Amino acid sequence: MLSTIFENYHYSVVIVLMMTGLYVVFSSRNLIKKLVGLSVFQTSVFLLYITIGKVKGGQPPILVEDHGSSSSGGGGDEHHVEAATNMMASAGETVTAAGSATHHASEVIYSNPLPHVLILTAIVVGVATLAIGLALVVRIREVYGSIEEDVINDIDHSYNLEGTAD
Repeated sequence: MLSTIFENYHYSVVIVLMMTGLYVVFSSRNLIKKLVGLSVFQTSVFLLYITIGKVKGGQPPILVEDHGSSSSGGGGDEHHVEAATNMMASAGETVTAAGSATHHASEVIYSNPLPHVLILTAIVVGVATLAIGLALVVRIREVYGSIEEDVINDIDHSYNLEGTAD
């Protein structure tokens, strides 16, 4: 039981960050603090997807093409074959004297790159959304003179009742 918890500690970190972000959003009356809480929550979701995308013992999904089988006979191909076999050897595969790897690509475990790519896009969207939120908070501060929800609600309530601003 305890070993399972230690092996999956990253899920605990994600849950703590997620609950912290939600708590800040719901408990705070300050608009800036709400945006910070949303950013913490968003970061926890990013971490969740990144940890799901990692495969234990997996390699980056980079396939190396064997240029030695082409019939061009150019001197540059030999350099590429040597570089490819060196990369395969450094990835933990054994290389024979002829220069070809003994493992095929179907035998290698690869990590899934899709979650990482999606998270990169989500980070860009998250930063843009946060910037727009901060710009709105600046504009709200200019109009209402405060970024506290209680003060803003009181001003809106008095304006709606009397028809004029105080």
